[in-house]
Amino acid sequence: MFILGKKVKMTQIWKDDKVIPVTVVEAKPNKVAYLRIKEKDGYEAVCLDLDNKKKEFRLDKLNPEAKNLINKEIIDVSVFKEGDKVIVSSISKGKGFTGVVKRHGFGGGPKTHGQKNRWRAPGSIGPTAPQHIFKGRKMAGRAGNERVTIKNLEIVKVEPENNILMLKGAIAGKRGTLVEIRKK
Repeated sequence: MFILGKKVKMTQIWKDDKVIPVTVVEAKPNKVAYLRIKEKDGYEAVCLDLDNKKKEFRLDKLNPEAKNLINKEIIDVSVFKEGDKVIVSSISKGKGFTGVVKRHGFGGGPKTHGQKNRWRAPGSIGPTAPQHIFKGRKMAGRAGNERVTIKNLEIVKVEPENNILMLKGAIAGKRGTLVEIRKK
């Protein structure tokens, strides 16, 4: 079971005298754009289309119930029910060009002993012997804007008439971000 949706907002709902933080996802009915067949393409997959945004799901990485869905032309929120555990993937918010303190959590230098304006500097970045910086060194650069997958989120509420799914907890990304929801 899988569907594409858009993150609407974060809010909270009351359930059994407890406040539950939820993320509201609008999952309009998805059309099956095309199918991949093992004989022709070498693998089995189904591609869903939501407002001209397409996403391909490989069937060998999904649960066996998903193979029954590829015969449908439209997939909607009715394939999920309250209490289901899902895996959610989306693109996180971009934070622009950041330094090492914000990007990697460096502690920064001392505020005394001649450190006038170097509190947030990375410090020494490499050895003297190979005369180059090794790949993977934690340095300043672009932060965010990457794919984030969160496992074991619970579906708290399903509203099929409004095409709404309410997921317990937070999902990466800003409002309007394309969200991919897969059942475990």
